Amino acid sequence: MLRRKNHTSKQLRVKSELWDYSKVSDASYEFLQGLMDCYPDSSREYLMHRIMALSRYHMVMLGLATLASLVSFVVVASAQDEPVQSEDVQIEVVDGDLVLAEAIFAGGCFWCVESDFDKVVGVVETTSGYTGGTVDAPTYRQVSKENTGHYEAVKISYDPSQVSYAELVEYFWRHVDPTDDGGQFCDRGSSYRTAIFTASDEERRIAEASKSTIEQSNVLSAPIVTPIIDATIFWGAEEYHQDYYLKNPVRYQFYRNGCRRDDVISRVWARENAEG
Repeated sequence: MLRRKNHTSKQLRVKSELWDYSKVSDASYEFLQGLMDCYPDSSREYLMHRIMALSRYHMVMLGLATLASLVSFVVVASAQDEPVQSEDVQIEVVDGDLVLAEAIFAGGCFWCVESDFDKVVGVVETTSGYTGGTVDAPTYRQVSKENTGHYEAVKISYDPSQVSYAELVEYFWRHVDPTDDGGQFCDRGSSYRTAIFTASDEERRIAEASKSTIEQSNVLSAPIVTPIIDATIFWGAEEYHQDYYLKNPVRYQFYRNGCRRDDVISRVWARENAEG
């Protein structure tokens, strides 16, 4: 069983213009306006539909929630220069060097995948980026136009003595919708599809065996469409994408909730969860 941990080996590098807001009403308006910039073009219409459907009462509640989040944000920001240490993880050191392995997964929005895997004991670092495409050093703008062939993906550096590749694969499955071949949640398009990128025959064997076991268990209501692909060059995404959920926690949470990521995952895996 994978345990949750405090975030390791990253610092809370908070960079958010939300600090400039002094009134609830202004904060709500500016917050929602700015939020549009962090949504891909394919999702903005969906977001606007959700926002416009809010009643005046819910808009007020959203404003109050925003203000409350900003207050709590002060506590987070106060620790921005201090690394948050984990009490659970002990990283093996050989001759002064960390002994780490890497894994690459695509699970839709890389902000969310990064956030999810940072909770896993033994995961030391996560990096958002792009892989599987035909363009060298792609930018987010290029990839989001859906014509480079890249997936949004996350490279995970982990300590094999704390967590195995097989455990990471199992964790990955249960934090995505592997039955969706058009993207993930509110993010639609080929760059948001799921995939497991394997760097060795052993990784492929583990991933394929895990996929087969889930398919044979009939815990999902539709076939798994997630491909298992040989890993190619992984290009790190722009700096503002790295640790996005730490830098912009209010925007991130609003995005994640608006996309209904966790709700969909709970529904997709409901049969397995019910079986315990």
